[in-house]
Amino acid sequence: MIRFKLRERIADKEFKEGRRITLIEVAEVTGIGRITLSRMLNRGAVVRTDTLDKLCEYFGCRIDELVEFIPGGSET
Repeated sequence: MIRFKLRERIADKEFKEGRRITLIEVAEVTGIGRITLSRMLNRGAVVRTDTLDKLCEYFGCRIDELVEFIPGGSET
């Protein structure tokens, strides 16, 4: 199973910048739909690679800081 670490990236950016960051802001800056971002916060989202690219650019992170593979399909 793939787990997106979007919450963690938002929290890190909020801490670094000392302000609150909303999904609406992320959507507006990246051009990614807010619904897509919301789905990434829940299980079962299907996300295109260009979406991951935009998020990595926005957060200034590597792909492994945004996405995690969990063997066996269970989350821990």
